[in-house]
Amino acid sequence: MLTVDDFDFALPPELIAQHPAAERRGSRLLHVDGVLQQDLRFADLPTLLAPGDLLVFNDTRVIRARLFGHKASGGQVEVLIERIVDARHALAQVRASKSPKPGATLRLADAFDVTVTGRAGTTGEFFALELPEGGDFWHLTEAHGRLPLPPYIEHAAGSDDESRYQTVFAREPGAVAAPTAGLHFDEAMLAALRAQGIEQAWLTLHVGAGTFQPVRVTNIAEHRMHSERFEIPQATVDAIAAARARGGRVIAVGTTSLRALESAAQSGELKAGAAETEIFITPGYRFRVVDRLITNFHLPKSTLLMLVSAFAGADTIRSAYAHAVAERYRFFSYGDAMLLEKQ
Repeated sequence: MLTVDDFDFALPPELIAQHPAAERRGSRLLHVDGVLQQDLRFADLPTLLAPGDLLVFNDTRVIRARLFGHKASGGQVEVLIERIVDARHALAQVRASKSPKPGATLRLADAFDVTVTGRAGTTGEFFALELPEGGDFWHLTEAHGRLPLPPYIEHAAGSDDESRYQTVFAREPGAVAAPTAGLHFDEAMLAALRAQGIEQAWLTLHVGAGTFQPVRVTNIAEHRMHSERFEIPQATVDAIAAARARGGRVIAVGTTSLRALESAAQSGELKAGAAETEIFITPGYRFRVVDRLITNFHLPKSTLLMLVSAFAGADTIRSAYAHAVAERYRFFSYGDAMLLEKQ
């Protein structure tokens, strides 16, 4: 039985990156291939790829999902939109001294009202919110919300975060956390990779705030994953088939890209289309699509650390993380990157 303690490690708090590197490609890159570990710069990535390889990126865009306001009683509330269901309806985390009850009205940003209609989510962790007739969550969050930085980043979002906590290819709004492996790429690197004959393909997975939720059970087999929406275009399915046919490697840029691809291939064949995924990848999982993974360093005891342990091998990841701590790599969303080979 695998327990959550099998995925723990000691992380000095000063290694948690609070700001991005001066330049996107200026971060470090740890190449991990079994027992071999190579310390590089992210700018070296093209030297590790070959013509005919395929990079698959997540083009989701982070919405301004954090809103502050108050209840009718005057009590302060903080709302983090988890998902905009449609123009008038959203699911959200709500922090308040006392949880709002169904029927309660919240005044947000001193600009608009929402009604709490009930609870939602696998464990009731979200509040269902409704706008009055004619309201539009997409417009209101963009106009009045704030960028939702991860809980371990200690400063409020500033102008630098507005640009650097989005990928340069962010197109489809809907995420409340960035697909952080993609943050290391700039337009010049994308162009250089194309010139080198390295193909690029796209999918969309809207990252939810659940990605930061701790695993609250000891036996990880009992953990229930949060749900996230994804869509894979037929062009990406075709690009993966073409890469396979020419002997190229499929490289997922980020765990979000990997989760979408593996979710869409659960039948054994990769299928295009839109769906929800609650896939929980742990050691023993058989990967169907992805050959290599570009990823950041993940939180102790997290589902993403379990995922990379499944991909590269638990002992390999344990050793790589110990090396990264010893060599003072920067961790989490604004931190450094790894290129992992599938075990």
